[in-house]
Amino acid sequence: MLSYQVIENGKPLEARESETPEPEGSEILVRVEACGVCHSDLHLWEGEYLLGDGKKLTLADRGITPPFTMGHEVVGVVVALGPDVPGPDEGGVEIGDKRVVYPWIGCGTCDVCLRDEELLCLNQRTVGVRAPGGYADHVLVPDAKYLIDYSGLPTELACTYACSGLTAYSALMKTGAKTEADDVVLIGAGGVGLSAVVFGKSVIKGKIIVADIDDTKRSLARQSGADETVDNSVPDAVDKIREITGGGAAAAIDFVGRPETARFGLDVLRKGGTLVSVGLYGDAMPLAMVLMPLMMLNIRGSYVGTLQEMHAVMALARAGKVPSIPVAARPLAEANAVLNELRDGQILGRIVLKP
Repeated sequence: MLSYQVIENGKPLEARESETPEPEGSEILVRVEACGVCHSDLHLWEGEYLLGDGKKLTLADRGITPPFTMGHEVVGVVVALGPDVPGPDEGGVEIGDKRVVYPWIGCGTCDVCLRDEELLCLNQRTVGVRAPGGYADHVLVPDAKYLIDYSGLPTELACTYACSGLTAYSALMKTGAKTEADDVVLIGAGGVGLSAVVFGKSVIKGKIIVADIDDTKRSLARQSGADETVDNSVPDAVDKIREITGGGAAAAIDFVGRPETARFGLDVLRKGGTLVSVGLYGDAMPLAMVLMPLMMLNIRGSYVGTLQEMHAVMALARAGKVPSIPVAARPLAEANAVLNELRDGQILGRIVLKP
């Protein structure tokens, strides 16, 4: 089995050959057909998250040390089954099935896992983070319930729903926006932000307003269905959004995660509004505590999405209710080049790697 692995944080990935794993118990071996490159892969590659004030959270702090194989947006073909994998009639799979991998997998035995809240598990087995991922030609999946049918969708697009689409959908669902008067501001029109634009019309009844400092990304957001776009680097950007929304947005989703984008998100909210924080860029910001009760504001963190939400995402996509985001395929051997381009802000939409 060929994998491109992190051998040393911040250094180029290295190709490694190893024995292709044989599935045991309920495990399924999937031959990778495509794997999306996510911005969070940059943090895994570099080995740290910025906490502000010179502080960092390292992967070692989280118990993750090289070598490991990244890649959590995986789509592929079932090529081998453990002896305990049920057949299709029993909710399982069979050899030859094409599936998207739900990667956000918990231990399966703790209280939160048993009540289907695996994202809260303290002993996760996330594919591409704590278990070998899709920057490889094969991936081992622990159970058939994490394999989701994507019939009718392009392979390269389908894999992006495992993180980009799922993260966007889950964040939209956390806004609490329910009526036509509940406008939502999306900050950042990268891969996940664009996914939020295309999923937005299926979730949000109010206006979808995209804020980004890049004119090309704003243009792409408009093409993807955004009702309005704003350059959040200009001095009157907050006033423009207050004018568009008639006094302030019901919610803002920060897909960047910088202090200035979070501050912008809070500033555009109306009374009782919600900021959903998704981006992992890092650092810290001061918060005027008195405004929290006076404005009755809410701040929610949102990390990817649940298995149930993943099924909802795929149902919307397979029903043709979600426009495609721009997706381009590159050979797996170009993984290092793609990571560098992503770090330098050169990528529009999503890049997927193909073994």
